Amino acid sequence: MKLKYFAWLRDSMGCDSEDIVLPDEIGNVGMLLDWLPTQGERYARAFEFIDVVLVSVNRQYADRDHRVRDDDEVMLVPPIAGG
Repeated sequence: MKLKYFAWLRDSMGCDSEDIVLPDEIGNVGMLLDWLPTQGERYARAFEFIDVVLVSVNRQYADRDHRVRDDDEVMLVPPIAGG
C-alpha cells in the first residue's frame, strides 16, 4: 500500500509518502487508522490527531468503513488553515 502524507502530517512523519505491507487483518480505513499509531513512536506522534484528517483511497474520499487492499493508494490530508 502506498501512503501519502500532506501538510503537518507530512512534517510529523518526515516524508511525503511510504510503501507499507498491509497486514491481513486490516480490511478498512478505520482499521488502518487504528493500526498505524501502533507501529512506533513516529506514527504515534503523527497520528495523535488523526480524527481531523481526511482520507482518500485511490483518489476518492473514504470513510472509516471503506475497504482497503495492498495495491491501494491512501492519501492522508489534514485540514489546512492560513492566517
